[in-house]
Amino acid sequence: MAEPHRRTKKRGGRETRLAKRAAKPEVNPCPPGQTGGMYQPLSHKDITAIYETALKLLEHLGMGEVPERLAADLKNVGAKDRGDGRILLPSALVEESIGNAAKTFTLHGKDRTRSIEVGGERVYFGTGGAAVQTLDLNTGLYRPSTLTDLHDFTRLQDTLANVAWFTRCCIATDVPDTYDLDVNTIYALLKNTTKPIGTAFTHATHVAPIMGMLDISAGGLSTFEEKPFMKAHISPVISPMRFGADAVDVVYECIAHNIPVSCITAAQAGATAPATLAGFLAQSLAETLASLVMVNVIRPGFPMIFSNWPFVIDLRTGAFSGGSGETALLNAASAQLSNWLGLPSGVASSMTDAKAIDAQYGSEKGVTALAAALAGGNLIYESSGMTASLLGASFEAFILDDEMHSGIYRALRGVEVTENNLGFDAIVEAVLGDGHFLGGPQTLAAMERDYFYPSIADRSEPRVWADSGAPDTWAAANNRAREILKEYHPNYLDAQQEDAIRARFNIIH
Repeated sequence: MAEPHRRTKKRGGRETRLAKRAAKPEVNPCPPGQTGGMYQPLSHKDITAIYETALKLLEHLGMGEVPERLAADLKNVGAKDRGDGRILLPSALVEESIGNAAKTFTLHGKDRTRSIEVGGERVYFGTGGAAVQTLDLNTGLYRPSTLTDLHDFTRLQDTLANVAWFTRCCIATDVPDTYDLDVNTIYALLKNTTKPIGTAFTHATHVAPIMGMLDISAGGLSTFEEKPFMKAHISPVISPMRFGADAVDVVYECIAHNIPVSCITAAQAGATAPATLAGFLAQSLAETLASLVMVNVIRPGFPMIFSNWPFVIDLRTGAFSGGSGETALLNAASAQLSNWLGLPSGVASSMTDAKAIDAQYGSEKGVTALAAALAGGNLIYESSGMTASLLGASFEAFILDDEMHSGIYRALRGVEVTENNLGFDAIVEAVLGDGHFLGGPQTLAAMERDYFYPSIADRSEPRVWADSGAPDTWAAANNRAREILKEYHPNYLDAQQEDAIRARFNIIH
């Protein structure tokens, strides 16, 4: 009688296991905001040498083409005029700015449950970019990006857990007027997502009027400024070592309206910065520190993401090389430097040079994204949806990147070593009992708590895969993107807000 009893027990255990495997885990084992910093490509001696060289550059070479307004503000706090149009930033002024700078701040979502804390050791993947081409879902070929694409990208990513914030990923090339472009870009974000958002302003004069749209969306006059849910991407420094007047004007306007800023330095190794990696890091750090000084002169402690983005070109051809090993290394080193300074760090990754969703795409995205996350970049830009050396954006890429980021977050989460997890009793029970761990209480608990199960990656046997038509991941991601775009149509503006915005602005879509 014992034998049938054992068979029944095993059959019941198998049914339980199958049910557990089929069920969606109740707890996300790898949410955004995991701790980074395990990968440190620079030694303490390296960091000190790079930092001291950056200070030396600012103190003895300084910044060129400084707009008159900024030059006056800088000289009022101790900057020096070198006499040849360059403004010198003494080390004491730079270090005072680092001390006064915001170390952490909340990047609000319009839905407050989607807000994130920027700074410290937390790692979040998000978007960026200004792609002028979209990889068409139907043809698989690139075409000019449109305003409809931007709306579609925004609502697609609204469903993806690992896009922690959404900065417009493409330019609506069918909106030629720059003011209408800025207006309609922000409108697309407000309508289709409640995550923290980001954009760029073409001109400083666009900021104040667009604040009206942000206030309408936030619920009333000046309400946006109380808990701003949009940041501005600005590149106030033009490498090598000079300011850009138009972008500096945008910084002043954004600070005046309490819009957090991501001040981006985007030097290119061998072109606008040294080809040597150490020299590149020193110059790029100096340039981003110049932005930090500027922001803290205008308003000490104002939220600024220290966005030191190292870019690499292929020195043989001059082509952008966003998926290279050098890019992975430099962005990791940049994150390490920013974190060493205690500043909210922004770096870039997943800038694959691949045009198709192929092996090059996967390897370049995986290497660069993992390196940036392991190094502890707080906000990792360009990490969702970008292709073709930032010239393209892809719906399929958004789907695939979201799954990749779950794997990276799981790697960051690490191994929790506890007495229970070490499993001495479970090992003894399995060895002396059924000889396996399948269906055991510790295994079932771990399935729910510790393992991520992809929905796009194919883990089936070759025969099952072949019988299913031998699909590839591009096809699976294409199908998933189509499903979302067909079924998911959020509208985070109520009728009154919609009418108020359309009465004041030229809304095209």
